[in-house]
Amino acid sequence: MNQIKNSFSSIEQMTSQLRQPAKRAAEKSAGKSFESILLGKGRQETAEGAQEDVSKLKFSKHANERLMNRSIDLSEEQVRRLQAGAAKAQQKGIVESLVMVDSYAFIVNTRSQIVVTAVAEGDDRVFTNIDGAVIG
Repeated sequence: MNQIKNSFSSIEQMTSQLRQPAKRAAEKSAGKSFESILLGKGRQETAEGAQEDVSKLKFSKHANERLMNRSIDLSEEQVRRLQAGAAKAQQKGIVESLVMVDSYAFIVNTRSQIVVTAVAEGDDRVFTNIDGAVIG
């Protein structure tokens, strides 16, 4: 028969050791509201302690084709504004959002963080199946 050897002299000591990770997690989140923990899920702390958003928008294959076919070349500033508009829409509970950036229009699914399509000035600007818009 094999004998189990460990450094625990009692079940209580073993139980307290097993509960240590849960205690640390509880201490780490102490004082934070559920909403701040939930919203912080997509954020990551940088070396300086500031938080940056790590959930970036992705472009669907269709949206990428539209960008190429319509010669839409977005600057970093325009991409930041598109991301900010999508974040505002998500905060308001909009799922399929029209986000306007300068003369461009984007349909963004805020749940999946995917830009579904892109429309440039001069294109047919009829939008269906959206439940909100952010103009900015």
